Order: sequence, then structure tokens, then C-alpha cells
Amino acid sequence: MPHYYFLSEIIKAFIFLIFFFIGAISSPYKPKPTSIDVWPKPRTVSWSQPQAHLLSPTFSIATPSHRYLRAAANRYRAQILTEHHQQLVPPSVVLINVSATPLQALNIDVADLTAPLHHGVDESYNLSIPASGSVARLTARTAWGAMRGLESFSQLVWGSPSVVAVGISLSDSPLFGHRGLMLDTSRNYFPVKDIVRTISAMSANKLNVFHWHITDSHSFPLMVPSEPDLADKGSYGSDMQYSPDDVTRIVEFGLQHGVRVMPEIDAPAHTGSWAQAYPDIVTCANMFWWPAGAPWEDRLAAEPGTGQLNPLNPKTYKVVKNIINDIIKLFPEPYYHGGADEIIPNCWKLDPTIQSMLSNGGTLSQVLEIFVNSTLPYITSLNRTVVYWEDILLDETIKVDPKFLPPENIILQTWRNGHNNTKQIVSAGYRTIVSSSEFYYLDCGHGDFTGNNSIYNIQTGTTGDGGSWCNPFKTWQTIYNYDILYGLSKEESKLVLGGEVALWSEQADQTVLDSRIWPRASALAEVLWSGNRDEKTGIKRSAEATDRLNEWRSRMVSRGVGAEPIQPLWCVRNPGMCNTAN
Repeated sequence: MPHYYFLSEIIKAFIFLIFFFIGAISSPYKPKPTSIDVWPKPRTVSWSQPQAHLLSPTFSIATPSHRYLRAAANRYRAQILTEHHQQLVPPSVVLINVSATPLQALNIDVADLTAPLHHGVDESYNLSIPASGSVARLTARTAWGAMRGLESFSQLVWGSPSVVAVGISLSDSPLFGHRGLMLDTSRNYFPVKDIVRTISAMSANKLNVFHWHITDSHSFPLMVPSEPDLADKGSYGSDMQYSPDDVTRIVEFGLQHGVRVMPEIDAPAHTGSWAQAYPDIVTCANMFWWPAGAPWEDRLAAEPGTGQLNPLNPKTYKVVKNIINDIIKLFPEPYYHGGADEIIPNCWKLDPTIQSMLSNGGTLSQVLEIFVNSTLPYITSLNRTVVYWEDILLDETIKVDPKFLPPENIILQTWRNGHNNTKQIVSAGYRTIVSSSEFYYLDCGHGDFTGNNSIYNIQTGTTGDGGSWCNPFKTWQTIYNYDILYGLSKEESKLVLGGEVALWSEQADQTVLDSRIWPRASALAEVLWSGNRDEKTGIKRSAEATDRLNEWRSRMVSRGVGAEPIQPLWCVRNPGMCNTAN
């Protein structure tokens, strides 16, 4: 490389030093307390003398041979060298003498290069960036832990020319193995580019499970090779379908970013879209969901879009098993989400075969048990663990006897009644994923999507819940302060795998995707990674987290993620002034 290139870099560095110190003296804003702006906050940080040093323009990353880790290292190196993130409030750090050798490299060591990206994989890492010396060191048990460490390193670099925090060491690992985001792509379609951007942002936040709620009553956008009519007739159109190549791209992108892709094919309810191809296996399809004058209990669906599979029709299982087979081939993820939520009694009661069973002393719970007993063993025979929504065990009207739900093969995802339902599930011996709608539903607080809703026909007062069944809007603080282990014993807590925020898409599509998710999902990411309390005092760190989240949101925006702001810029540049003392 020409000598004049290095000379120009040295000149730029001296100019940077001058402006660095002038800025520190003349800045009209209060300097923020010394801290590292890493999100989620690492478990253990040692930085006794906050210092920073120049990053070499030829900075390199040395990594062992691993398909996905090597790709990640190349991606992070390019990002680190070109990002030049400008912090909203420069940190109070000492810049090491510019004439000293800048940081030249990051060396990565991994103990186990064979560990697959499954639940429970070791994601711990240790990162050390010396104050003197030209090489930083990142060690991890697995490639996936090394990816987490790469993200932390990238957030320790800022400015133009780039400087990096030095004299610092991180020892880090997650509190929970399942840290997820659920996206519904049936009610509204999301292009692949938006899904992979979301997965990239998840990885940056150290979230590791993309729960893909692919199908529902509204559309069937997945092209299933053995059942092509489902997408051909049940999607919104040929331009709103996911091909097997699209799935491969999304799954592969997830692996490159350390994010598992868990598919959900919701059944037997939420299957109205299947009726476009197979009307004979779906009950009450294409009917008005809530007849005029009928009480809520007589509705045919939880929301507009009726249709439930008929478990008493043998043809149902031919179609379902074909789908399961293709899903297993498309998704290497060991968890298969089978849905099984919100079965509405009156929809099934309209079918003559089910009516006949009921008239002979049968129950709707038995109808559901027939479906589960015909599909669960088949899925587990294909070496998959099945995830169901909590309804299958806890619904008041239609539920399965626990003897048909072996805990070793089942995980239940909870979404109602907060701590109470989590407690019920784990006390019954089941593993659980927490998605309590009172705290983790990102679609709440945007009103209702039905037309002609009399709740809005008022001139004074309020609309009560605002039309949104899960009102109010779930702020990042609401998410950050939720403790998913509250009220559980030590043994019960071991059954909580982690949690997920969920974006149901009745009122969301690609135009608002980023702002609906970020930075609220970042709050979940930190709580499930390192908790929401100071590791020394045990006090909730909401104020300190606010400052870091402002900076993190700014960096996400610079990376192309349309995260919404959480405070005015004045608050950011006057640290602490927008807090309360309560």
C-alpha cells in the first residue's frame, strides 16, 4: 500500500485528536457518565481507566475455519472499518497517544467448532482489548458465542477516524437460551428483504430465534412443494408468496447471523386460507365471523377470517402430513411450532360430522385430542420438538388432557394472564416460552381493525380500551421491567426457556415494520441476556439503560434500521435531566 496512504491517515488522526479535545472543552452538553455503550449490556465489564485508541485502517480479524463464523467475521470487519458511528454524546474517555501503534487485529479462538445452532448452545464469550499492544482477543466456546462477541466489539468502535475502547475486558453470556421475535406474515405479507433485515437487527441485539408465524386464516403464503395449491389459491397473489428458495435464503441468512428460524404452521384453528385449495377439510370457512346481534360467545372466529381444520376428516391428515414433511425438509430447526390456539367452538359445531360426534356424547376437547394424537406423534417421529400455544392446555372450553401431551416432547408458549399462566404451565412440568400479551405484544395499542365498530361512536369521554383488545401500547419500559420468572420456584424457573416479543400484523406491513419492532425488542433482548438490574446493587438500571438505548437506537438507524426514537434529542444531550427521582 502506498506510503502516502499511511501518512494521510496519521494526519487525519492528529486532526481528530485536536477536534476530540476541543469538543470535550467547548461542548454545550453535559458529558455523559463514563460507561460503555454496548447493547445488550454485558454481564461483566472491567474498564478501570476508560481509554480509547485509534483503530488501524488495515484492521483485520483472524478466525478459525467455520462456514458461518468466517462469513460473520468478514461482515463485521467491513462494518467496523466503514461505520464511523458518531455518538450522540461523546464518552468521557482518555485518547491514548496517537503516535502509538493503533489496534491492528482481533484474534478469535473457538473451543468447539462443531456445535450446531440449537437451543441451549453455549453463547458465552470473553473479549479483551489491551491498552497497550496491537491485538485484541476474543475467545468463545462455540462459533455462535464468537458472533455475540463480534457484535460487542463492533459497538466499542466509533468516530472518524475510528477509535476503539481499550484497556477493557468483557466476560459475557446470556441468562436465557431462547430470546426471540415472532412475526406474522399471513395477515399482511412481508417481502424477504424486510425479513432478513429484521434478522440482521435481531443478531445485532443478540436475539437468537426468529419465530416465523407463516400461515393463518388470512393467507397461506408458503409454497409447499407437495401441496402447491395451498399457496397458489390461498396466498394474496403470486408476488406475495415464499418459495422454497426464499425459505433457504432466510434460513441460511439466519445461520450466518446466529439466529434460528422456527417455523409455525398454525392448526387446527386459524386455517381459513386452506379452504381455498381444500374446502372439504375446513369447517365454517369464508363465513362472517360475528353474526349481527349474536353474543360474543357465538362468534365463529377470534377475529375476521373464519375456518378450522376438521379433525374427523381423514383427508385432513394427508394434507397436514404433507405440509409437515416439507417443513421438516425446509427448516433444519429442531422446534416445530404447531399453533393450536384459539379454537372457536361454534365453528366446529357447524360441521355435520362433528355434530354427530357431539350428539353421541363426544366433546370438542375430544375432537382436538383426535387432531393432536394424529399429528404430534408424527412430528416427534421426525425428530422434532413441538411447540404449542398455551391454549392446548389452559383453554377454558377446548383443551387436551395432559396425558396426551408428554412434557419431554412439548413446549408451551404462554400469551395470556402474565405470571399466572406461566406459573400454571411450569408447575405442570412443561417447558415454556413467555410471550405474555400484557407485556410482549408489539401490535397492541393501535386501535381495532374492524369497520363499523360502535366503540368509536362517541363524542365525549374515551373509548375505554381504544378498540385494541390488548391496550395499551407496550412501551420499551413496560417490556424492560417485566420479570418472566416472577413468583416461580428455583426448579420451576429452570423450565422457562426464555421469551419472545410478538408482532401480529393486522395493522402492520413492511412500511412500519422497523418502527413497530425497534427499539422495543431491544428491551427484551437486554432483559433476557443480562437482566434489568445492576449486577452489584441489584437495583433496576432503567435510567442507565435509557442513555444506552438512545445511543443504540441511533446506531441501529445508522445501520439502516428504522427504529423509533424514545426521547427528544435534548434529553440525550443532557444525560439524566429527563429522568425522574421516583
